[in-house]
Amino acid sequence: MKLIINRNQLPTMPNRFYQVIEKELANVDPKDANAITLNFRVPDYSAEAGGFHPVEVRLEKQQDHWRFVYITDFAFRGHPFPELVKDIDLCFNSKQVYSLFSGWIGERESQGLIKLFSDNLVSYHQMEVYQVEVSLD
Repeated sequence: MKLIINRNQLPTMPNRFYQVIEKELANVDPKDANAITLNFRVPDYSAEAGGFHPVEVRLEKQQDHWRFVYITDFAFRGHPFPELVKDIDLCFNSKQVYSLFSGWIGERESQGLIKLFSDNLVSYHQMEVYQVEVSLD
């Protein structure tokens, strides 16, 4: 079943990002689900070793299509007891982007960050570094 994802949301995501999401959802049948969560993870990512940040993508059903709610990149921060925190958070409800180092920024100001983040996720996905888990709610 082909899911229709609303591509007219803000912040704007590059087409290659949508292609990754659609590829991961190609064999998913959401049946009665109202939400889908995709988790992109590398099992050996840790505060000590570093590595590829985990990313979570949340979509919700809206009539006959699906819309992004958030896309969040997590990273370990803090010393001496590092915690997994939001490093980059794209909030489609508020149409804003959060960066750990600059706080909330508007869509126009965040275009470079969105492109860099998206290009990285697409590249890492093509390199097959992620294990992707899809959950239905």
